[in-house]
Amino acid sequence: MEVLSRGWQTDLAILTLSGSRVEQHPTYVVVRTPDNPTYRWGNFLLLRRTPLRRDLDLVEDLFSRELPGIAHRTYGFDDPDGSRADLHAFADAGFDVEASVVLTATAVHPPPRPNASAELRPLAGDDDDWAQRVSLDLACHDGGADGFADFTRRKAAAERRLTERGDGTWYGAFDSGRLVATMGVVRAGNRVARFQEVQTHPEARGRGVAGSLVHAAGSDALRRLGATTLVTVADPDHHAIRIYRSVGFVDSEVQLMAERARV
Repeated sequence: MEVLSRGWQTDLAILTLSGSRVEQHPTYVVVRTPDNPTYRWGNFLLLRRTPLRRDLDLVEDLFSRELPGIAHRTYGFDDPDGSRADLHAFADAGFDVEASVVLTATAVHPPPRPNASAELRPLAGDDDDWAQRVSLDLACHDGGADGFADFTRRKAAAERRLTERGDGTWYGAFDSGRLVATMGVVRAGNRVARFQEVQTHPEARGRGVAGSLVHAAGSDALRRLGATTLVTVADPDHHAIRIYRSVGFVDSEVQLMAERARV
């Protein structure tokens, strides 16, 4: 299936680089991440369009066949012009549904309130930087649910492999040697670079750290990675979307998703 959305195109490119298996079918795509089976957006189906209510059982059966043994249910929908209202059948069936915003930029500028005290740099290849990456992720999720720490370590290990192969870079903002914000930028083909998960420690928010990090990482990606387009995806109700817009990103698409933690 030809994937239309720039958001899903870059998601699939990064998952492939990270070692996930992406399998194309005429009307859907299967993504499998065997070494991290609890990774919801590493084990999912991407469908061409949102199904009608009467077709939900067929979609659930398809998931069971393609991803046997996976406890969660996660679906993406390749409809860049869709809306949250298109997901009503999934919402009525008890799924958490989301319509995220895909933003793009061909240039970035400093945020309105830059931070001048943090050290902004790529994460080094040593264990300390990546251990801090895991700790920051856990702090941003208040420790997470059962099993989240193991999931976070696996995800950070995949990010580190991407970095060490030269396919991407994870950046950090450090305050007296302590990692207080981080994000990734990954090559996603055709001179496109995809931003990954801007996170700021709860104690460091409101100081302009994230905006300064996004500007620095974007400038570096356009210069050093040879990218001409930057892509990111954000929750329209989360503060991060304001950060992206403040440095030059503009809304370009919608990314539709539905998930349920367990069958």
